[in-house]
Amino acid sequence: MTDYHINVFYSTEDGGWVADIPDLQYCSAFGDTPAEAVTEVLVAKQAWLEAALEEGKPIPPPKYRPAIYAAV
Repeated sequence: MTDYHINVFYSTEDGGWVADIPDLQYCSAFGDTPAEAVTEVLVAKQAWLEAALEEGKPIPPPKYRPAIYAAV
């Protein structure tokens, strides 16, 4: 199984790094560094998946892939 894509970006509004998983609605986490944000979003992903299973909700397959732009 292919895993879910994780976006990582700096939020000036929040003053830190945010990691999110677009395929899992509202699954995101915050960190002081990019690595910390990714570590936290992996914890959030596990919780998201467990909650969906417990509630009998469907788990979406990984589909999101970011567009990659080549510099000309």
